Amino acid sequence: MTQSVVVQVGQCGNQVGCRFWDLALREHAAVNKKGIYDEALSSFFRNIDTRSGDNGPDIYKGKICSLKARALLIDMEEGVVNEILQGPLRDVFDSKQLITDVSGSGNNWAVGHKIYGCQYRESIVEKLRKTAEHCDCLQCFFVIHSMGGGTGSGLGTFVLNLLEEEFPEVYRFVTSVYPSGEDDVITSPYNSVLAMKELNEHADCVLPVENESLFEIVNKIHQMINSGKLGSTVKPNSLVTSSAGSAKTLQEKPFDAMNNIVANLLLNLTSSARFEGSLNMDLNEISMNLVPFPRLHYLVSSLTPLYTLADVNVPSRRLDQMFSDAFSRDHQLIQADPKHSLYLACALLVRGNVQVSDLRRNIERLKPSLHFVSWNQEGWKTGLCSVPPVGHSHSLLALANNTCVKPTFIELKDRFMKLYKKKAHLHHYLQIDGMDQSCFSEAISSLSDLIEEYNELDATKGGPRIDPSRLKIAV
Repeated sequence: MTQSVVVQVGQCGNQVGCRFWDLALREHAAVNKKGIYDEALSSFFRNIDTRSGDNGPDIYKGKICSLKARALLIDMEEGVVNEILQGPLRDVFDSKQLITDVSGSGNNWAVGHKIYGCQYRESIVEKLRKTAEHCDCLQCFFVIHSMGGGTGSGLGTFVLNLLEEEFPEVYRFVTSVYPSGEDDVITSPYNSVLAMKELNEHADCVLPVENESLFEIVNKIHQMINSGKLGSTVKPNSLVTSSAGSAKTLQEKPFDAMNNIVANLLLNLTSSARFEGSLNMDLNEISMNLVPFPRLHYLVSSLTPLYTLADVNVPSRRLDQMFSDAFSRDHQLIQADPKHSLYLACALLVRGNVQVSDLRRNIERLKPSLHFVSWNQEGWKTGLCSVPPVGHSHSLLALANNTCVKPTFIELKDRFMKLYKKKAHLHHYLQIDGMDQSCFSEAISSLSDLIEEYNELDATKGGPRIDPSRLKIAV
């Protein structure tokens, strides 16, 4: 059994991470009725004997004593981390897994990357090593951060570089939350483009998520509830209830429902590592099968069924409809249209009581409407995990390596150039030690190169489909 470590950086990263741990514990509790520490739990949790003090020995078999998340929580403002430590998850983390400061990064990538990066480097490395030492077979680091602020983008990408230096053999999956065009952080285009350069160079896979898409999804769910068509009762064991058991409404905190969707993306992505399945997919297989060119490692994710995230009592939709939904624009976590763009590869991660034959049938049904590159017409990867999300019969996460991410990057570049042409707000960055104008020109050039690579692929779309010639076997 392999283990993975989650590194959550900045306010957004820690809020999403908090939802992930909450929901993961709920999933394990639903399956693991006897409270036994098993291999499934060991993938993301340690079991510690607390009788001999805080630093007690790990227990590998037997009853659960005290579960500790394999996680590192980093934020340069202590508000969100303190909230987590006072909430229902306080026992899942201990002080050895936290790195906080008080002043924050002031929405400045350079402060997070250059100042706090240097200041906390030793401490971060030490805590990462400690966490890694508790793993028998460390397979994957998950970094959760946002692109628009200072800590998430600056320190988040600094941590990514450290992971490559310290653990070059361990896969680095990054979930990056991209700001919307109406973002209230004026400098977010600078922070996002500076962070993009680091993601291009140091990540194995990036799952971009857009605030705008999350907001639209939450609004749609809201409309479904308020229309009264689906019945507006919230299930008692729903994924949106708080750990205390009192149901959260979507009005309580606008970000809760949005963070929940990203947490569900991570739950589905890691389900094969956490549970048994007839066709389990190793996390490293995602990178191996979906990333044909090292820099084109941005995967568009879509989740279905989505209404489950609002826990509305709806009749379970037919299985085939779920597969169709995964390829519709409404279910994408970024504003993209993969159907009319070019697929390099696609992975379907299914949970619940679904047969391999269901998977094959739906792939054959959908294939004619999707454009794959000529040299990878059979570029499908599938995974089947037998444990569905809590309270539901099945779910599907589709990960598409598709040129439809290009408009997101073009829009980001345009927003960056609007500020950069006027040299607006640049002085806030250039006064930081180690930061000069070349950092900006290199970052925008890295993004332009990435867009150009997608352009070159798009130019091949619609060309003749050439089946590779086969070897003739002499009889």
